[in-house]
Amino acid sequence: MGTKTRTYGITIGEMETGRRNQITDVPGVKVGHQTLTDGDTHTGVTVILPHEGNLFKQKLLAASHVINGFGKTTGLIQVEEMGTLETPVALTNTFAVGRVYDALVDYSLERNPEIGRTTGTVNPLVGECNDMHLNDIRNRSVAKEDVWHALRRAENDFEEGSVGAGTGMVCYSMKGGIGSASRKIDLAYGSYTLGVLTLTNFGTLSDLRIDGRSVGKELSEAHQTQEKDRGSVMVICATDLPVTERQLKRILKRAAAGLSRTGSIIGNGSGEVVIGFTTAGTIPHDKPDHPLSLEMLHEEDIDAAFRAVRESCEEAVLESLLHAEPGKGRNGHYRPTLPELLEKFNFSLQ
Repeated sequence: MGTKTRTYGITIGEMETGRRNQITDVPGVKVGHQTLTDGDTHTGVTVILPHEGNLFKQKLLAASHVINGFGKTTGLIQVEEMGTLETPVALTNTFAVGRVYDALVDYSLERNPEIGRTTGTVNPLVGECNDMHLNDIRNRSVAKEDVWHALRRAENDFEEGSVGAGTGMVCYSMKGGIGSASRKIDLAYGSYTLGVLTLTNFGTLSDLRIDGRSVGKELSEAHQTQEKDRGSVMVICATDLPVTERQLKRILKRAAAGLSRTGSIIGNGSGEVVIGFTTAGTIPHDKPDHPLSLEMLHEEDIDAAFRAVRESCEEAVLESLLHAEPGKGRNGHYRPTLPELLEKFNFSLQ
């Protein structure tokens, strides 16, 4: 936990961070992990709980944006159509999506006996990245119980780096994983927060840029290595801004600017998917006998949110690299961490 970028003397952007500089700076949001490391197994599950109530009964406005669609995410079609979120968001490896989906169905059925009886079904949201280089993905080690463990462990303060879904991920040819950051948004009528969590598994070392500097090119020349860009990245965005799902989608599109600032070219085989929600208000599942009233920003105020998501996304990617822990994976495969290379080559980021 904590802000590694500041430890290395890096300040991304100009906006003030939240207290933790994590997605959980948005009130009500919690994050939990289940990490699996045993032999050639290096994988796990990460869950984001948007609020502590019954999500199926009290849905949140939500949106998604697919930057590049090489991925196996579930639930995006309904989010796109209905503009709401009704389960926690879960992240895992590619072959575990089905089991994680099943676990979120069980989670929802346990809390809502009317699902599939007197009301409709439920739309679990599961995202993935392929961790096959460090994890024996064919073993399909993630079980439904692992999702439950992650849900029970969800807290305001959570670990970043090689944990949960990020355990076996590779980013910019180094160890990747879970990263997070947040920004405060002060408007004339109130103060708000926008936070981002990234699952990073993309890029090649020579492309890495840190606060505009071509750090990756310098490190790759010293390290004498060049790897092919292997996707992908999941970006989860939470905010308490009063926005519609249309406005939220506009905000999510700006995550691409944050990824590009770190050097991403959004490659052919890379899946870049952004999912976001606002906790500003809830949408009842059961139809009330009156119209719903929702607040929304004036479009002239939305630039602050655009900047916040760009800065948070950029910093979250860097946090995933700086928090990562070294370690061997499947068949002895090894990826160094960014701090490891910085120390090895006596390299300063300042």
